Amino acid sequence: MLQGSLVAIATPMHGDGSLDISALRALIDFHIEQGSDGIVIVGTTGESPTVDFEEHCLLIRTAVEHTAGRVPVIAGTGANSTREAISLTNAAKNLGADACLLVAPYYNKPTQEGIYQHYKAVAAAVDIPQILYNVPGRTGCDIANDTTLRLAQIPNIVGIKDATGNIERGTDLLLRAPKDFAIYSGDDASCMSLMLLGGHGVISVTANVAPKLMHEMCVAAMSGNAILARTINAKLFALHQKLFVEANPIPVKWVLHKMGLIGAGIRLPLVTLSAQYQDVLRDAMKQAGI
Repeated sequence: MLQGSLVAIATPMHGDGSLDISALRALIDFHIEQGSDGIVIVGTTGESPTVDFEEHCLLIRTAVEHTAGRVPVIAGTGANSTREAISLTNAAKNLGADACLLVAPYYNKPTQEGIYQHYKAVAAAVDIPQILYNVPGRTGCDIANDTTLRLAQIPNIVGIKDATGNIERGTDLLLRAPKDFAIYSGDDASCMSLMLLGGHGVISVTANVAPKLMHEMCVAAMSGNAILARTINAKLFALHQKLFVEANPIPVKWVLHKMGLIGAGIRLPLVTLSAQYQDVLRDAMKQAGI
């Protein structure tokens, strides 16, 4: 079971929006050196909605090859078309990803039975560990806990990224899910609480810019050291909040650029961080010691 701070890594881009593969390699090295426990490539933070199939595969291939087994690589392969999700997931398997993260089918609003059949079909088609991703605030599609528990019976569906931020829902899953089914937080602001309750880690935006502290906080929380976890989380909390003053990944890419880790490129329809929020982000960086 993958555990700890799994960074939902940003996709570096040049000023014209084209992929910056050399910067991605350097960013992966930075995360491994700083203690990130896994790389989640081409997720929401990686601007998956605006990369085409060939770019998607290039990003996964680069992450797998450059990571070279130093940490696991989880590939974002979800889609609102089941056929497309199967194609992406199969490509990720062939490229050597350790697991796949599949966002709930967005926009077309399937029923709970439709959600179940979607994930069941992908799992049956591609023999690779698969992690559900529930982020209803973005998708308009909520994977109910009962549906998650049905899907947890499928052998290669191994966990869920719960980005609802709802601790009651997370607690319910932790109490009812099979012991080998991983419950990851997808919400940085509440991830410490979920891990103290028994969660297995976080797929994190904050880890992009504070990977060492996020790793240390996860270790403390998952070992039950609540005092240390709270102390570290207090340093990070402004980042947890302010990295969402505009749609992710606008703020986190701005911070990474200011840290000198990536260029300023971002792909339309996203644009760079509004001037009114830049001092807010600078203050959050200072609080975390960045």
